[in-house]
Amino acid sequence: VRKSKITRDELLLELRNAYERGASIRNLVATTGKSYGSIHSMLRESGTTLRGRGGPNHISRPR
Repeated sequence: VRKSKITRDELLLELRNAYERGASIRNLVATTGKSYGSIHSMLRESGTTLRGRGGPNHISRPR
């Protein structure tokens, strides 16, 4: 996600594109500095279909 000043619509599109390419919400939090809730809300606002918990990068760990 770019660091330069961008419009909200551009941010929504960039977040959606990154998420659909496999980035997790937590990755997007780290790159934007925004809260988890903000990212989640913006993804929903942009029409993104959210993955279930764990996403495609989920690794099962023995307990």
